[in-house]
Amino acid sequence: MFDLLFLIFLAPFLGFIVLTFGRKRLSENTAAAIGIAAIGVAALTTLALGIEFLVHPPAGGAFTQPLWQWLDVGGFRPRFALRLDGLSLTMLGVITGVGFFIHVFSAWYMREYGDCARFFSYMNLFVASMLFLVLGDNLLFLFFGWEGVGLCSYLLIGFWYKDPANGAAARKAFIVTRVGDALMAIGLFWLFRDLGTLDIQQAVLLAQQHLAPGGTTITAITLLLLGGAVGKSAQLPLQTWLPDAMAGPTPVSALIHAATMVTAGVYLIARTHGLFELAPYSLEAVGVIGAATLLLASCAALVQSDIKRILAYSTMSQIGYMFLALGSGAWSASIFHLMTHAFFKALLFLTSGAVILACHHEQDIFKMGGLRKQLPLEYACFLVGGLALSAFPWVTAGYYSKDEILWEAYAGGHAGFFLAGLIGAFLTPLYTFRLIFTVFHGEARMQAHRGQGVTYWLPLAVLLVFSTFIGGMLHPPLAGVLPAPTGHAVNATRLAVGILSSTVALAGIAVACGLFLGRRRLIAWLGATPAGRLLGRWWLQDWGFDWLYDRLLVRPFVWFAKVNIHDGVDLAILAIPAALRALNRALVRTETGRIRWYAAGMAAGAVLVVAMVFV
Repeated sequence: MFDLLFLIFLAPFLGFIVLTFGRKRLSENTAAAIGIAAIGVAALTTLALGIEFLVHPPAGGAFTQPLWQWLDVGGFRPRFALRLDGLSLTMLGVITGVGFFIHVFSAWYMREYGDCARFFSYMNLFVASMLFLVLGDNLLFLFFGWEGVGLCSYLLIGFWYKDPANGAAARKAFIVTRVGDALMAIGLFWLFRDLGTLDIQQAVLLAQQHLAPGGTTITAITLLLLGGAVGKSAQLPLQTWLPDAMAGPTPVSALIHAATMVTAGVYLIARTHGLFELAPYSLEAVGVIGAATLLLASCAALVQSDIKRILAYSTMSQIGYMFLALGSGAWSASIFHLMTHAFFKALLFLTSGAVILACHHEQDIFKMGGLRKQLPLEYACFLVGGLALSAFPWVTAGYYSKDEILWEAYAGGHAGFFLAGLIGAFLTPLYTFRLIFTVFHGEARMQAHRGQGVTYWLPLAVLLVFSTFIGGMLHPPLAGVLPAPTGHAVNATRLAVGILSSTVALAGIAVACGLFLGRRRLIAWLGATPAGRLLGRWWLQDWGFDWLYDRLLVRPFVWFAKVNIHDGVDLAILAIPAALRALNRALVRTETGRIRWYAAGMAAGAVLVVAMVFV
């Protein structure tokens, strides 16, 4: 059964090939069916292998499927091989399972826009690249999938390329994530130089044997890998691309935020945990970056008016929770939250797409309102997804994973991370229910129409179910793959931490009700104060990061390009062949064919030689 592992990424890749070359000959329905079927095959294969893995686990808890040797140069022998263990199985379930329902919903969503063949070809390649990233048993092929995900994000964010703003958002995502990718590539070069391998398991073993724990080398390598993770997962300071990525179709946003791209950084750090455990400063940096992103993104979400941008900032915040967990040594809790987050974030994004289409392509939440009666299914989905995002106690999936993170942070002695997590747990219900109350409560401002069809309601219904406690009962099989948590506090009880985190979440919901239900007089007064106006503008502009990068990086580069419009470096280099060509032309003119000039030249040359000898 495990020999079918290659089908998981091969099926969506073949779907991409068929849709790409048959684009002009396929109808919209046929293209959608091929795209969905390709992901469906991957999802069913994952389900079958998952059952086999849990019932009859492979020897050593992992199965490796070598397909072929890629090259053999100077002792460098990377092979094309796939690895299945508890971590990759969990990621496969999230990518193919959630990705399948996003594809099904896309068949309904894209029906109005058309060009399904191009859309589903990009989506299939996106999923195939992410699966390639997850299944690769060495860092080289992981990096190939890593770059494939970046390319597909560019294609999908800029899918409606005729709008210049969409093209700008796609280029921004591509360029910003390339910064992190360059850092990661340097880290891989350094790792290979010092250890002679990019095989993940072997690299970890050799690092433990040959690199000093906490030393400069392992710290530098892991910080470079962290740079790549920060770029893909939209964490500080490379987070600015994610809100603008909302320019793409809403199913693309769901796929990026729930099942693929932004989770890649979390997976990379978890997969290379053996390296990060040797570099405590790097591991601490992971937690600090996660905590800072968690808080900054939560504040930014409080003042946004675009329904998708609010959800984008919430993704940054929740990925921050995962980084915080990794930095706290709560490895399994981080992956657990990655899984539950995929359920409710996919639900929220797909539902937001349904609301946008129902409201005639309107995305400003303040132009909506009172939609709970017109869109009852969307209201139920947003309510359940919002409660899961807010970690409503006991009945939502988000509660179980977020509670696990907070408990591990506290019990591991990471008081700062625990406090940041609690503050985030209070802020999350504020921006979540601000969105829900604004869109679905209050006075109705427009007439909305309901979606229809099984491809519309089935994905929403399934994701709604998994966003409840049912999703929280699905614990990833990570025993033996990731380290167990250590350093539990002696006087800490899990019940007390659970009660505290639940109380904070409920308090956030209660405050949101007081601020955003009714006439909102208090929030209007707060927003009108000088401090409120200042913070509102600051948070609305993502804490000024785009402004800062524009002045520190973009404008100096543009200025230098204008000054160097004729490219002085090229001019200096090209001066060498230009001088040689001029010398050639001068020498050619001496070739006249007249013997008297040649004789005179020989005589003049002889005189010069004699003169030089005497001198």
